[in-house]
Amino acid sequence: MAVRPILIHGEPVLHRRADEVQKIDEQIQVLIADMDQTLDASHGVGLAAPQIGVGLRIFNWKYPETGEAPNRGVIINPRLRLIGRVSQEAPDPENEVEGCLSAPGYSFPLKRSDHVEIIGLDAEGQPLNFAATGWFARILQHEYDHLDGYLYVNRLNDRYAKQWKKVVKREGWKEAGNSWLPGVDPDPFGQD
Repeated sequence: MAVRPILIHGEPVLHRRADEVQKIDEQIQVLIADMDQTLDASHGVGLAAPQIGVGLRIFNWKYPETGEAPNRGVIINPRLRLIGRVSQEAPDPENEVEGCLSAPGYSFPLKRSDHVEIIGLDAEGQPLNFAATGWFARILQHEYDHLDGYLYVNRLNDRYAKQWKKVVKREGWKEAGNSWLPGVDPDPFGQD
């Protein structure tokens, strides 16, 4: 197991649809173990394989027990379904703020569905199916977006998208070559 560098906005693997996992073998098990260790070191709540440079449809999560799913888990080849509509109101800048390990140090408000269903496979290839609400639903949507080549910042309303574009320019995140290593580099969200 190893903590892997987390890629930052601008890396091509973050901006394209990830491939389906064809076979859950030893390589996939090592990847999952590395993702778990990287997630722990990053102090995040979710991590998608593209964020560590692997263009496969896998993500993991770590969130307090909700009764909806285990507080830690991984899902392979997920399918996500929104239950209900996402409100068209402006996001609440106090309660609907997201951050991303691939946009380190920045957070912006974003509307999400409050209820989702997800199906896929667990680490052993067994079917996994559950519903999630609230913040946990937000986490699943965020990580699922990564598998389709989107960062949450791609979904910001015009006001926050303009702010994000300034961040990208200021940080030099238009091109590939940027990453950070959890546990070595300073925590961009100040959770060390």
